[in-house]
Amino acid sequence: MIKMEAWYMDKSSEDKRKPHKLDPNQPVTLDELKKIGVYYWKLNADMYETDPELQKIRLEKGYSYMDIITIHKEKLPNYEEKLQIFYEEHLHLDDEIRYILEGSAYFDVRDKYDRWIRIAMMKGDMITLPAGIYHRFTVDENNYTKAMRLFVGEPVWKAYNRPADDFDVRKQYATDSSRACFFCMLRDDSSSYMVVRLNRTLS
Repeated sequence: MIKMEAWYMDKSSEDKRKPHKLDPNQPVTLDELKKIGVYYWKLNADMYETDPELQKIRLEKGYSYMDIITIHKEKLPNYEEKLQIFYEEHLHLDDEIRYILEGSAYFDVRDKYDRWIRIAMMKGDMITLPAGIYHRFTVDENNYTKAMRLFVGEPVWKAYNRPADDFDVRKQYATDSSRACFFCMLRDDSSSYMVVRLNRTLS
């Protein structure tokens, strides 16, 4: 069974639906994703309605809410506008859980050095993005995905575009000892990032 792939992105301004791999490619492992709080499961999407493994995960994690969204120009009103909104860098105050039932798509997440990691999602892939992580979403060149959205309790779909560093969940995420002991900022010429170690945690 083919598992999810992830890699560091180039800085090209080409169509966001393209892979945007570096040359040579710099892959990112599942263990590296775990270090920034991103978790992954490979499930059988053909039996999502009765899958005992999915039910077990939902019970363990408390994912009581579920719905299904189809992202395609013939299924989603204001398709191109919605894609642009999804691709704006943002965070949520709760974990984001997505399970791909059909098609394919990309989630991009920031690592602790503020570099973009692209996660290629295909049928059967499920991931959890932690509250407070900066991320964005797009379909790939197939322009189609059908995904299950899971949530603890009643869903809250509100997204907060970057900068959103004043939220408690962002501060907690940014100061988690297992993820980020670094603070990234642009140089004066905006050409690249410098990294400064924090001497204290935020409260």
